[in-house]
Parts: sequence; C-alpha cells; structure tokens
Amino acid sequence: MTAPIPRDIPDLPALPGMPTLLPSAVPAAAVVTPVRRPLAAVYRLLVALAAAAGVTIDLLLGSPVRVLSYFTIQSNILLAVVFALSARRAWAARRPLPSAWTGATLLYITITALVYHLLLADASPAFTMTGTTTALTGWQWISNQILHTAVPLAALLDWLLLTPRGRLHLRQAATWLLYPLAYLLFSFARGELIPPKTPGRYLYPFLDVDLHSYKNVLANALLLGLAFYGLAVLLVALDHARPNPVRPRRKTGFRLQPPVG
Repeated sequence: MTAPIPRDIPDLPALPGMPTLLPSAVPAAAVVTPVRRPLAAVYRLLVALAAAAGVTIDLLLGSPVRVLSYFTIQSNILLAVVFALSARRAWAARRPLPSAWTGATLLYITITALVYHLLLADASPAFTMTGTTTALTGWQWISNQILHTAVPLAALLDWLLLTPRGRLHLRQAATWLLYPLAYLLFSFARGELIPPKTPGRYLYPFLDVDLHSYKNVLANALLLGLAFYGLAVLLVALDHARPNPVRPRRKTGFRLQPPVG
C-alpha cells in the first residue's frame, strides 16, 4: 500500500553556483538572407573612379606634395576608398560599412563643396590646387569641377537614393570634427616649416596667417568649426527625417547559416 501524495510540494532550493543563462541576440545576417545590390555597387564604383581621376589629374599637373596637402584632395581620396569598399560590399551582399565612416565621408565632401562654392570660387586670383595663378582651363578646369561639384553631388545622391535612412547618430557629429581640427593644426605646422613670404605658404586664404594674423585665423576657424558642427547635426536630422529609399526586406523566418570552421 502506497503513501498518499501530498497536495502541496515545497519548492526545492536553488542549487548554488548554477550559471544564469543570458539572452543572446541573433545577428540580422543569420535571420534574413543578404541581398546583392548591383545598382548601388556600380554607382559607387563609378563615383570612386571619378574622385580618383580628379585627384590623379591634379597630381600630374602640380607638385604631388602640395596637391596632397589640400583638404579637397584628402576628402576626395577618403571618399574614393570608402565608396570602393561600399561598392564591393553591396555587390557581394555583405553588411554595409559602419555609419561612422560613411557619415564622416559625406560630411567632409559636403564641406569641400560648400567652402569652395561659398568662399573660394569667386576669389581673385582664381583658386587652384596646382600652384598656377591664371584662370582655370583644360584639364585643370575639369579636375576642379570633378572634385568640387560632381563628386560631392554624386555623394549626396547616393545618400538620398541608395542609403537606408536613420543610420547616422548625433553622438557621431562631434567625433567627425576631429579631422578638420587636425587639418587646421597641420596647416599651421606646414606654414611654420615654410619660409615667410613664400607663395602658397598657406593653402587656403582664410587660413593665411601672413594676411590675417593668428588671432583672426583662429576666429575664422572657430566660426567654420561651429558651421561644420551645425552641418553635421543637420545631416543627422535629415537622415532620420527623409523617406527610406531602400525597401525593407520581409522576414520570412529564421534562415540560420551553417557555422564556419
């Protein structure tokens, strides 16, 4: 004869030292099958080639050391590298580059276009990166239009038409200004290493200490820095407010990829 089963069974105490299982996030690549984007890949590759072509023309027409010292050239080189990598990832259906990279590239190339068209385009003598003081003609005019107009416009179109919205973040805006600040210090150091009254000692007229003194140049740099930060914040705000040009993919269930190795 068996004993009756008690109605209330007391809870067993937890065993000491048992690890707590933490929730693990499933990566998006394991849930949704990546999709190739050949249109975005071809477009970004063409933009990268255009930027590289403009830089190459200026390198052939002027002193490479002088040409590579311009913010315009450096921002276009950065854009060419980032867009080439983005094109490869879009073609191979891989995850896009971090938004910190693409957002910084967009900001710098936009600064290049705005500073040129608002401050330098109507300068006398004509602004040039090859050291000449005559009006731009021929290949100089072509490279100038590529680097200051065509490539920045193409980068903006890529952001508006081929890039998912909401990828930029406000916390990134201040970090993006580290490069313009470093370029300002580079400009001062370069000017100190070159003998006074040497033509082209300072590459941009608003950074020319010989003409404006350090006090006025620093004031100009502060105003430009505030404007650049405002531009970065504006890009972030527009990135979250604009329509999404990339149609979101529907999740039809888990499609776990086989383990590697």
